Amino acid sequence: MNNNLLQKMGIEELNAMQLAASEAILHSNKDVVVLSPTGSGKTIAYLLPLVQLLDASRDDVQTVVIVPGRELALQSATVLKDMGSGLRCCACYGGRAAMEEHRVLRQVRPQVVFATPGRLNDHLEKGNISVDSIHYLVIDEFDKCLEMGFSEEMSTIIGRLPAVQRHILLSATDAASIPQYVNMGRTIRVDYQIQEEQVPDRVQVYQVDSPDKDKLETLKALLLTLGNSSSIVFLNYRESVERTAEYLRKNGFSISMFHGGLDQKLREDALYKFSNGSANVLVCTDLASRGLDIPDIRNIIHYHLPESEEGYVHRVGRTARWKNTGSAFFILGPGEQIPDYVEGEVKPFEINAAGKAVPIPKMATLYIGKGKKDKISKGDIVGFLCKKADLQKEDIGRIDVKERYAYVAISRKKLNQTLQLTKGEKIKGIRTIVESVR
Repeated sequence: MNNNLLQKMGIEELNAMQLAASEAILHSNKDVVVLSPTGSGKTIAYLLPLVQLLDASRDDVQTVVIVPGRELALQSATVLKDMGSGLRCCACYGGRAAMEEHRVLRQVRPQVVFATPGRLNDHLEKGNISVDSIHYLVIDEFDKCLEMGFSEEMSTIIGRLPAVQRHILLSATDAASIPQYVNMGRTIRVDYQIQEEQVPDRVQVYQVDSPDKDKLETLKALLLTLGNSSSIVFLNYRESVERTAEYLRKNGFSISMFHGGLDQKLREDALYKFSNGSANVLVCTDLASRGLDIPDIRNIIHYHLPESEEGYVHRVGRTARWKNTGSAFFILGPGEQIPDYVEGEVKPFEINAAGKAVPIPKMATLYIGKGKKDKISKGDIVGFLCKKADLQKEDIGRIDVKERYAYVAISRKKLNQTLQLTKGEKIKGIRTIVESVR
């Protein structure tokens, strides 16, 4: 394994599943199926060996990665970029103009494309992606792709990729059978499903009793008790997410809201704020229970009971990632009880919110209205903020430069100062908007 890639990502060592997947992908010519629980690092398990098999000097697409949703496409592309392997990539997904994506594909000339099934079919049908050099096909979260009804679209995609030599499928659960259209040949199965362990033993499960059917007051008290640690609050309905998010905002919490009814920009804003530490509470539906790889999530809060055991496992899989520990809380109203499928000890949790202030995140998020199209880099942004806003490098956190804009995490204490000092200023000679993402 290339230790330089690991060092760039801050990873000391691979887990057993990642080592086995890397061995299968790097040192065989067979197709590979990786079965491993949510949160075990499957994205890295296939990307690390794959980048060593691709040719960064060529300007054609060599690998297509099918993913079930936009967020996983974006996150997987970010993981690849963070490796610094020299490979270029694009994330393609619905909800934005396909023509704009086509322009990006022409400009970036990616070797790897991460795409949702519908959008990928669109590009293939229009000839926007040349198929002659695509030798690797990866289907990430294969089980979810089938569950979401993408079978027909995936069949069409595979029929349009005549040069594929190897297939790599990754799944959290063992699908009953792999459809014939996937064209799997001789296959290595990397099976790290842990049947006896429903959730990692690094997660402690707690019960929190709400005296009222409406659990908002109890949720507020629980979050006050938990303090600054990051928490995801799961609800079963979009309307409930919006109501809960509004309640917490009115009570002074810095939150992100995430559900399928929001447009793509708002969803990206929400995830960015939560992942960079500008919001310490994410209020969401189960859409956020899979495909989101956000490190250091300490608490999972079931405001509504999960609708199934599988849903429960995927929710809790957001915490205790890698070797971290985490906590999961069931808020139970009158007449509710812990579902029968929850294994292991469930401890009572005592809320102690008296006198505790609403936790304030250390970071805030800036939106800068210029991006890659304007030849703006991360270094340009750091220089701009240090020179114009009088920030120190330690005041600046994660920076993501998109095609036409950028997100920057900065010290919350310096937010007002930054907004005042950068108003009307130019970055690389271009006047731009600098505003807070709320």
